Amino acid sequence: MGILAGIAGLMTITNPGRGDYERYAVEKLSTYLKDDVCNKAQGNKDVRPFLRNSCKTLVDTGRPQIQQIIAINTTRQNFLLFSIYQTELSLPAPISGYQFATVGVGQNFFTYQAEKI
Repeated sequence: MGILAGIAGLMTITNPGRGDYERYAVEKLSTYLKDDVCNKAQGNKDVRPFLRNSCKTLVDTGRPQIQQIIAINTTRQNFLLFSIYQTELSLPAPISGYQFATVGVGQNFFTYQAEKI
C-alpha cells in the first residue's frame, strides 16, 4: 500500500500545470503553422519564398499572442494524478479551426484528439 501511495504522490507532484500546457500547445501550434500553413503560401515563383519566410517570421513574433489565444480558449480538468486540457481554436481563413484534447501526466503531454471544426 505504501508503494502505491508513493507512486500516487509522485504523479500528483509531476502533474503538469496550465502554464506547462500553454507552452506545449504554443510549440505544437507554431510548428503546425510554419510547417503546414506557411509552406502552402501561394504566389508566383519569385514571391513565394518571401511569403513563406514572412509567414514563419509572423508566427515566431506572434508567439505571445498565440499563447494568449490558447489560454483564453482552454479548459483544464485536474484529476490530481493527471489533467485533461481541452482547447478550441477558431482561426481566421485559410486556417481551419480545431478542437484539441490533451492529457498531461508525469510532466508530459499526449494529444489524443485533434478535430477540424
